[in-house]
Amino acid sequence: MKIRFLLMKVKKPPYLASRHAIIPFSHAVVSQRYFVFIVQTYHSPLLMKAHMLTVKNLNKTYTDGTHALKNITLTFPTGMVGLLGPNGAGKSTLMRTLACLQPPDSGTVLFDGIDIVAHPNALRSQLGYLPQSFGVYPHLSCRQLLKHIASLKKVDKNKVDAQISSLLSLTNLTAVANKAVTQFSGGMRQRFGIAQALLGNPKLIILDEPTAGLDPLERQRLHSLLVKISKQTLVLLSTHIVEDIENLCGHAAIIMHGEIVDSGEIPNLIAPLQGKIWESSLQPPCGMLVSESYHFGKDVWRVYHHEAPCSEAISRDATLEDRYFYELNKEQC
Repeated sequence: MKIRFLLMKVKKPPYLASRHAIIPFSHAVVSQRYFVFIVQTYHSPLLMKAHMLTVKNLNKTYTDGTHALKNITLTFPTGMVGLLGPNGAGKSTLMRTLACLQPPDSGTVLFDGIDIVAHPNALRSQLGYLPQSFGVYPHLSCRQLLKHIASLKKVDKNKVDAQISSLLSLTNLTAVANKAVTQFSGGMRQRFGIAQALLGNPKLIILDEPTAGLDPLERQRLHSLLVKISKQTLVLLSTHIVEDIENLCGHAAIIMHGEIVDSGEIPNLIAPLQGKIWESSLQPPCGMLVSESYHFGKDVWRVYHHEAPCSEAISRDATLEDRYFYELNKEQC
């Protein structure tokens, strides 16, 4: 399959009908003339250049005084990058800021060397974004809405039908393509959100809780799709399912109270806990409790300690979930 590029000059901003509608932000606001290259094919087998997103000293405080982001400094390489943190940690604020939906109070964000705080349209033209919740135009079918979004993203008219059909198949929406999105169930609506985020072959894809409402088979299909896409695209994934990040991502960041606790390759995040995680069917008398879970209805205690906390404890390999719960429980100690 060949890749064709279209050199396009944008002169005017398309009309943004509603701030609640899920419209591709790549062309929602255009304040000046500029040139962009748009890849005309979807899923090219050819290698494309690596993309890099660099965040430095990013701060955001809301009008109610909430300091949501505190001097965030991160580097996101091409591939799938996970963002972990509890509710209220600042994940969605960071993702909305990176998606150019809100400006930071201070700091810089560079995508492939371009300052997107100063020039947000430079990123919007290359962005696929799935927010945690979104609205849609009423009365439009799934296919009609995807075509509308594709036209705003300037997807090649000769390719758009094939691309939409492919995305409908990938997200298991072909059978309901002519049904209004407003009539979709929660899981179907989420799959539509994933499909629109992938339109136009974006170079940066930001997904906030993408598997919410998906059944196990749909979740597995999405994982396979994201792994393929991430080989030539930067995919930023925020989810509460730690196992997903450990399985899919090579790089992750842990955020709490608006600050980055740690970031890097996942084996390096886990390394400090290796040799210090113990598992027991009885609550150990010492050590830091990492997690309490159940297996076949029986208690399973995982503890962080420099040596076996009790005679029944078995040494286990540390996981990203151990590191995440370790950071959560450390704050409560």
